[in-house]
Amino acid sequence: MSDSQPKPPSANELPWVIEALLFVSEEPQTAGALARAAGVGEGSARKALQRLAAEYEARGLRLQEDGHRYQLVTAPEFAPYIAELLGQGPGQRLSRAALETLTIIAYRQPCTRAEIESIRGVNSDRLVAMLEQRGLIENTGQSEAPGRPKLYNTTMRFLEHFGIRSPRDLPPLPEDEPQPEAAM
Repeated sequence: MSDSQPKPPSANELPWVIEALLFVSEEPQTAGALARAAGVGEGSARKALQRLAAEYEARGLRLQEDGHRYQLVTAPEFAPYIAELLGQGPGQRLSRAALETLTIIAYRQPCTRAEIESIRGVNSDRLVAMLEQRGLIENTGQSEAPGRPKLYNTTMRFLEHFGIRSPRDLPPLPEDEPQPEAAM
């Protein structure tokens, strides 16, 4: 903290202060980190984040969260325009097997490679490595199970890639699909 800490913003100013903080952040930020930087309580920061998210619904940006971190991203429907401006061609598509693996991780997270392979019925080492390399999944720790296997979760990049604001916004599984068990 500096000696000349700015005065906390008013409730009306807070969303715009948080917007500015997110704009300059290279990494997703927690509500707590945003609250500390703005000099307000975490509850106030969360309310401001909700207000920002609602206001971005009709704009070219979105407020994306992964359950505990937030970042500003472009709206997925404008991706072709952004790719044109940046001179980027269409991104590499994911194979059916990669999408299947990603779906398992998204709905069961955190999950282990063994859990993925149990559901798919085939070795998934290369797919998990490729998804991790592309930044769509990340190792988030180790299970307490024997051998302490790695646990995988989806990332903010996954949410951005699929135009999802939060893991809670994943569509429900079809009725004929087995429901994932709660993670331990």
